[in-house]
Amino acid sequence: MSAASRPTSKDVARAAGVSQAAVSLVLGGKWPGRVSAATAERVREAARSLGYRPNLAARDLRTGRTRTALLVVPALTNEFFARVHAGAASVAAAHGFGVLLYPSPEGTGPATDPFASAPAALDGVLASSMAAQALSGIGAGALPLVMLDSDPATGPGTATVNLAIADGMRQAAGHLLGLGHRDLVHLAADVDSWTFEVRAAALAASVAAVPGARLRTRRCALGVAEAQAAVTALLTAPGERPTALVCDDDLLAAGACKAARRLGVRVPGELSVTGFDDLTLATAIEPELTTVTLPAEEFGARGMAALLTAVDGGTPADEELPVTLTVRGSTGPALARS
Repeated sequence: MSAASRPTSKDVARAAGVSQAAVSLVLGGKWPGRVSAATAERVREAARSLGYRPNLAARDLRTGRTRTALLVVPALTNEFFARVHAGAASVAAAHGFGVLLYPSPEGTGPATDPFASAPAALDGVLASSMAAQALSGIGAGALPLVMLDSDPATGPGTATVNLAIADGMRQAAGHLLGLGHRDLVHLAADVDSWTFEVRAAALAASVAAVPGARLRTRRCALGVAEAQAAVTALLTAPGERPTALVCDDDLLAAGACKAARRLGVRVPGELSVTGFDDLTLATAIEPELTTVTLPAEEFGARGMAALLTAVDGGTPADEELPVTLTVRGSTGPALARS
């Protein structure tokens, strides 16, 4: 179809029997309270039947929009953040936005601005708290900002979208304590991030509430090899071994299981192990991993929806998405001690 024969908003207005202003409100998603639902549907049907598509380039030129959002994550190699991106990109695409994915080069350290001028190149930023230090480097302060996994009381963004991380850790702790475990070790990610602080606090409180239960903490870098080394040292140290390991991440849990297997420690017969995230890895190892399942794609989708609300001048509400414990074969009753 030539440019001259393409349907215009005027054609849609004529077909729907409304003004061009009404067409603009409906197709721009700003009709509630200004146009009736029946009229809005009539406009949408007219646009569909005519094959009308808004001229986004002209609209963006008028509004100064780039229709581009930036997603800042600590790493592209982590499956969880890949799923977050998938959810965010799906919502963005439905609203005619593109998503640039930007990993903080040092994981959780500062990042340099990938743009000559971020405020001129972007409409908004969606960022994980694990990459929060990158925000100053990309000039995000001048843009609408929504934080993921961030303290709502102190987060720098317009809004925060969180997962119920504390509840997830309470579910994992409750499961192990219910199985009779009283000697637990927290294999904690050695990452300075709000999300891991919340996990540690929730686990400590859960264990402290049970008489006779004790909790020790071992910190290590967020990786399978690092976790394997840390758990090997733990299980070969003098004194009684713990009966359960509560891991901050499935990668740490996989390393823990690998260490146990190489030392001949049976999982879950002698050592129960829990993870966090429910990555593909959780069902690739044997026994399959009991872990806290996080709805990563929905998390990204909700975050992007909140950001688009902020970009449109609205005030998105803080949100917290529920999580669930998925029980599999890596946990069982505590081994009785003489």
